[in-house]
Amino acid sequence: MFQNLINKDTKLSVIGLGYVGLPIALEFARKMQVVGFDIKADRVEKMRQSIDPSDELEASDFEGCDIHFSCHPEDLKAATFHVVAVPTPINKHNLPDLNPLLSATKTVGSILKKGDYVVFESTVYPGCTEEDCVPILERESGLRFNEDFKVGYSPERINPGDKEHTLTKILKIVSGSDAEALEVISEVYGSIIKAGIYQASSIKVAEAAKIIENTQRDVNIALMNELSLIFNRLNINTYEVLEAAGTKWNFLKFFPGLVGGHCIGVDPYYLTYKASELGIHSKIITGGRVINDGMAPHIANEIVKRLISAGHPINGSRVLVMGATFKENVSDIRNSKVADLVHELQSFSVNVEVVDPHASSDDLMEEYGYGLVPEPTGKYEAIVVAVNHADYVKMEESHFGSFLLPKGLFVDVKGVFRDKIKQLDYWSL
Repeated sequence: MFQNLINKDTKLSVIGLGYVGLPIALEFARKMQVVGFDIKADRVEKMRQSIDPSDELEASDFEGCDIHFSCHPEDLKAATFHVVAVPTPINKHNLPDLNPLLSATKTVGSILKKGDYVVFESTVYPGCTEEDCVPILERESGLRFNEDFKVGYSPERINPGDKEHTLTKILKIVSGSDAEALEVISEVYGSIIKAGIYQASSIKVAEAAKIIENTQRDVNIALMNELSLIFNRLNINTYEVLEAAGTKWNFLKFFPGLVGGHCIGVDPYYLTYKASELGIHSKIITGGRVINDGMAPHIANEIVKRLISAGHPINGSRVLVMGATFKENVSDIRNSKVADLVHELQSFSVNVEVVDPHASSDDLMEEYGYGLVPEPTGKYEAIVVAVNHADYVKMEESHFGSFLLPKGLFVDVKGVFRDKIKQLDYWSL
């Protein structure tokens, strides 16, 4: 398999060309022939023009790549090694939405040939690959698992916006449906991953390892958020407390904030869903999710209370929210908790205006029902720096003050301006 790919006697395919799939496809395309498949024709056309729809890669990243971008499933027939990297979101009830994954699996199954490999990168609960995906591959292809085709799981570890921990520099976990599959998959991924390969003992172990990476972070951030609720009542700045505690060598440095995105705010729900199927009610993980999902309402309530105390009328007051993406310096708005903050403020009849140098106003309107304003105008009762984009971090207190009414409130969600704001009424978590 590996030699055929390297010799370009056969092709490798990547199904799903988002922030995970596209970098993988391009990296493999520097070594072998690749079919990059996505169901959205407009995204495919952009990639043909060396444009990353996720705004993570530059045009130069497409150079020297032997890749054919396609939205036609029949083009996948030329490949013998298939990598599935589609999103695995949650629905409005916080339950796993496997529709994109199962649909992609069905597509791969329809073109699967004897001797082919299928490796899944999408985040799932332990057992999903073998219990949910493999039966679809067998049904659609008419082939037998491990006799006619083999499967693996290699969890993605892409960190959007991170230019240091890029694909090839991150240790890659791989797993296979048998010993032979593990070695072949290790060899294929090893051709592009400079940081090395870690062979998990089973597919379930690899699936579980991926899901607890973000669950661990979620629970730790929840603790920080709960501490911020306590310290707020005590009129203590949480970041000052954490800075002091952080002087101890073994203190873990996590910080409070809005926990959104398509990893930390989503993955724990996959684990709690599987736990509930087994009759286990996860108290710590579920409790952490409740705390983190409640931070946007907490911030909105605190803003309203402080505006009232300062003598500002709430009905019709103007609040400027700076940042709309799920994290700093990215354009991704998926599962952004800033939207929850905006909607919560609007529920108090506050006029909320949102700016963001990276987000798309049209995408925000389609996803959350509000768009961006081109730039701040006039005076506001409050300014909320919700996302620490580099454009904002370098701003001075005088700039924010020029847009605030007398006794206006400056809200610094993640505490980055703690040492810079001296004159304005300041609050952070």
